[in-house]
Amino acid sequence: MAHLGDVGGRGPQELMDTFVRDIPSQARWRLRSWLPMAIVVCTLLVWEWSVRSGWLSPLFFPAPSVVVLTIGRLVGSGELVVHARATLVRVVLGLVLGGVPGLLLGLAMGWWRPLREALDPLVAAAHPLPKIAVLPLIMIIFGIGESSKVVAVAVGTFFPMLINSMAGVRQISPIHFEVAKNYGASPFKVLTRVIVPGSLPLVLVGARLALNIALLFTIAIELVSAREGLGEMIWLAWQTLRTEELYASLAVIGALGVGFNLILQFSARRLVPWHAERED
Repeated sequence: MAHLGDVGGRGPQELMDTFVRDIPSQARWRLRSWLPMAIVVCTLLVWEWSVRSGWLSPLFFPAPSVVVLTIGRLVGSGELVVHARATLVRVVLGLVLGGVPGLLLGLAMGWWRPLREALDPLVAAAHPLPKIAVLPLIMIIFGIGESSKVVAVAVGTFFPMLINSMAGVRQISPIHFEVAKNYGASPFKVLTRVIVPGSLPLVLVGARLALNIALLFTIAIELVSAREGLGEMIWLAWQTLRTEELYASLAVIGALGVGFNLILQFSARRLVPWHAERED
């Protein structure tokens, strides 16, 4: 525990680091869990009060209570369920079709140097391209139906998984490969006992990025070329100036994003507990 006599000559950042380290890990976890929620609740309360007091126009900033009632009404009518299901299907299909190949190719490129040297120039050229700008080309090739939307999401999720998987393999210490070789481990054993566990932290980072990008791309595509989906709900609400439905759609999208991230955080704690403890 830091004492007052120990703080001489230490900067504010050092003092803050000492204070955080002195907090028990369980208390830090509770603080990190409840602080964001407290900020959100306080923001919503101030927003509600501002609308009811006339500081904010209910036309452009409907009260949170109105947004909640709108969500309930849309769920009751089944409209929100239909649109949310369409969005989730596109997100999941895009992740499977783009994330899984990106994961496998990234592991292979990180493990096998000739493959990495052959494909790295292509990856370096294609990765900086704004993937949403490729949508017109995808629509020309696959049409304006559901296939083009899923393919566009898959393209967006491919590169985060590829780059993070490759980086995860490359950051594994060569000593681990030497030990496996000395013990006569087969390539399959090296893959399952060295590469997968060693690269998993960065693979999960890539999965988190890919999931967020998949949701972002899906909503963006639905805004311009879909008949169902949360993006379509936002577009229709904007056209008819039903701002409460627009905010309701945004709230559901935000809840989906938070839910996805919580699932991945839970998975990381279960799959790579040593990495999660080090972050804490």
